[in-house]
Amino acid sequence: MDYKKSILLLVISLLLSPVIVYLILGLAKLAGSTYEMTHGETFIIWLLMAIVINLSYTKKA
Repeated sequence: MDYKKSILLLVISLLLSPVIVYLILGLAKLAGSTYEMTHGETFIIWLLMAIVINLSYTKKA
């Protein structure tokens, strides 16, 4: 197992996650919707999105 590659992919997914979440919220705002999220909800969505991103580019055997 390559630890450097795993850590790099984890950091990339954690950095990409809020960008995607706020992009989706911005598109929803442009469509006329408003969403209020607490800090806890935002944190959970951030982690779940990071997991989805990480799984999307993980090589399947």
